[in-house]
Amino acid sequence: QVQLVESGGGLVQTGGSLRLSCAASGRTFSSNAMGWFRQAPGKERQFVATINYNGGRTYYSDSVKERFTISRDNDKNMLYLQMNNLKPQDTAVYYCAAALGAGSSYDYPSQYHTWGQGTQVTVSS
Repeated sequence: QVQLVESGGGLVQTGGSLRLSCAASGRTFSSNAMGWFRQAPGKERQFVATINYNGGRTYYSDSVKERFTISRDNDKNMLYLQMNNLKPQDTAVYYCAAALGAGSSYDYPSQYHTWGQGTQVTVSS
């Protein structure tokens, strides 16, 4: 079973950048696809990006495509989300999650079995 801990959130101005990290423990990290989701106050958890088990395929929501990049380092059991050109509507708690399978098409929360505790990202206008 994998356990996940996010870090790297914070307060940034519009147009700025942040890099989120997700440290995974457990022997199954490299076998699972991984994803990032976010949840703003009063809203449902929203898909952001996913990456397959070996990092060879990625998939993004339309709202972050061209601005965010998901990556992973299986040797270090780490997942990353590089966020550029941040906008106020990106403000949310960001969660990393481990998918039920190894592919790159998991864009629903129900397709993930393990979640981190979340890290707050706030973008000021």
